[in-house]
This record gives sequence, C-alpha cells and structure tokens, in this order.
Amino acid sequence: MISDFRCTFDNAIGISPEITNDLKLSFPDAYMHADTMAKIAHAMKQKEGAAFCMLPFCHTVEGEAMGGIVNMGDGNLGLRAKEYCCTSATELLELPEIDYSKGRIYEVLEACQRLREEGEHVALMISGPFTIFNVLIDPKYVFKAMRKQPELMQDIFQRIERELLTYIKIAVEYGVDMISYADSSGGVNILGPKMAEQVVMDFTYDFLKKAVELLNGKAMLLLCPKTTLALIGTEKACYVDHELPEAMRYGEACISLIGQVPVAGQMCIKNIDYQLENKKFREIRLY
Repeated sequence: MISDFRCTFDNAIGISPEITNDLKLSFPDAYMHADTMAKIAHAMKQKEGAAFCMLPFCHTVEGEAMGGIVNMGDGNLGLRAKEYCCTSATELLELPEIDYSKGRIYEVLEACQRLREEGEHVALMISGPFTIFNVLIDPKYVFKAMRKQPELMQDIFQRIERELLTYIKIAVEYGVDMISYADSSGGVNILGPKMAEQVVMDFTYDFLKKAVELLNGKAMLLLCPKTTLALIGTEKACYVDHELPEAMRYGEACISLIGQVPVAGQMCIKNIDYQLENKKFREIRLY
C-alpha cells in the first residue's frame, strides 16, 4: 500500500522579490544564461541559509529540451508549460533526443559547474516522467496509453530513462554532487494506488537502480518523499538508519554522507529547516 506525502514545497514558484531586486536582473532573460542562473542560485542559498545551491528553478527543463513549449514567466512567476507539442502518446517517441550541448539545459549544467568551482555543493533537480509529460502532452493521453497500450508506454518510459541517465552522467562530469529526483505529477494522489504501483514496477525502481550504479558514490541521489513512499509501499526499498555525530539539518546531513550513502529521501530537500533532532539519518536502500 503506497502512502502519500503531503508536500508543501513543490508548488512554490518564482524567486523572492528581494533577490530579484538585489541582483537587478532582467527576467525572463536571467533564466536563460549560466552566469545569471548561478548568481540567483547562490543568492537563494544565502537568503534561505541553505547548505547547498539548487538548480534549476522549475520542472520544465527536460521537457523543453525534448521540444516542449515553455512560458518563461518573470522573476515572480515561475516557468511553466505554455502549450502541448504532442497530441498522442505515440508522438512522444518521435520527439528529438536531448542535445545537452545547447539551450537552457546546457546553461543549467554550466551554472552547476560554476557554482562547484566556487566551492558550493550543488543539487541538480531532475524531473520524473509524468512531470516531463506535463510539458509535452495532455496527461489524459498518457493515462489512456497506460491502460490500453502498455507496450507503447514501456517504450516511452525507456526513452525517458535513457534521457535522464544521460543527464545524470553529464551532470556528474560537470561537478554536481547531489541529484534530486522528483515526480510529483506522478504521485499516488494523482495516479491512484493501482497506477502508482504500476509506475514503480515499469519505471521508477529500475531507473533508480541504474542511476545509483551510474553515480557510484560520486554524488548522492535525493528522492522526493513521494517517491520514497512509493518504493517502500511496493516493497522495493527499505529504510536503513545511520547515526549522526550530532543533531543537524537534513541538507547538512546529506552533504556529510555523500560517498557513504547512495540514496536519501526521508524529507523534501526544499525543507531547509528540517532538523534531525534524533541524530538519525535514514538511507533509502533499494532491494
């Protein structure tokens, strides 16, 4: 039985007016370049008192790189899907492969590298399939394909898996030491228990196993708690406790265990103030 995690952070969009005013940047142009992205991420880290920088500032990067059309918004209203480029699930397989050497996805990687060169820890936020679909296609066509065309959906999931694993591989080469994975649009509260379990079996578990093998201790994989609970509920993972030397915030604990713990996911990484008072860090161990 998959339990849901009530997220209060995923709907946060945009950047605080204080940051946009202090940096005197022009939006949406500032979302398009590595240097301005790095400045924003660093300013957000300082303002929030976080232990690391987070990039990008939306969940549209992968979908846009596959051909999706994105409304760039401004400094107060975040980036979001503008209109769908696909009218059937089959068309998802016809989209171009992501070119990581150009466009906004390249600028994100460059910004990550610049921050690492400045001595910052960087969490690259990557999106799961349903969040990517939201940029590309009306979800009703995906749900229909899952019910009536399972073979087609398997091909689509494999396509998304290849793209994300390539993204992770390149990100590590650019110095990223934390990969944050979330797919809130594919949570049990949206898909329902039966379909949510199907997604774990058809995509999530195998993808994460391959991601852990690919990372090989060079970066920590941070799961959204919705993903964690889906894995636990389908008996594809368990919690393993690690004793910390002292009480500390979750983000600080993650950084301290990079290279020792492959996968974390007991709390949303955006919950900057979450304190591990009991000095126990919960690894998510995949079976």
